[in-house]
Amino acid sequence: MSFGMIVQQLAGGFTKTLLIFVLTLLFSMPLGLLVAFCRMSKFSPLRGITKVFISILRGTPLMLQLLVAFYGPYYIFKVQLTTSYRFVALILGFVINYSAYFAEIYRSGIESIPVGQYEAANILGYSKSQTFIRIIFPQMVKRVIPPVTNEVITLVKDTSLSYALAYAEMFTLAKQIAAAKTNIMPLFVAGVFYFIFNAVVAFVMETIEKKLSYYR
Repeated sequence: MSFGMIVQQLAGGFTKTLLIFVLTLLFSMPLGLLVAFCRMSKFSPLRGITKVFISILRGTPLMLQLLVAFYGPYYIFKVQLTTSYRFVALILGFVINYSAYFAEIYRSGIESIPVGQYEAANILGYSKSQTFIRIIFPQMVKRVIPPVTNEVITLVKDTSLSYALAYAEMFTLAKQIAAAKTNIMPLFVAGVFYFIFNAVVAFVMETIEKKLSYYR
């Protein structure tokens, strides 16, 4: 099997990998901010529940969470599963998992801002929402870019866990081709795809980090 044929067959799987990647970031990053607010809430029950939620998601395998997202509705609510739900469950599992990680990154960034900035904003007449949007949030974004970059790069590789739900993204497709042709070349080609994808992601995130480093 030629290299060109392998690339052509994996291209369709790469499109699915890219879709998982984009949708996960699109929903998990804002959801992570909401979870971070709950984690920092002054209402102790909400703060405690959120802490347990984050601990469970960070302390259990992502593959297990994907399986729960897919089979949970059937075993808990006796809802009949459909083929179309497979992709929904996949995105749901990824989004919930990564929102927990992003929440902790955001929380660390917000809590790293000196208290004096809140006090200064209060003296200037800023409301709490204005203080966060205009003063805290821009600084938080600058500080969390490096750890967020690490998570984004990890997400690129984690998309390969989609095989747990029998969703044929790039790596799953590469394994199927390798098994059918008794040739490991498709796996190496998939590895090259991942490497290039991660290189592009790292370049984009580094560019964003440099753009935000306007005081250096």
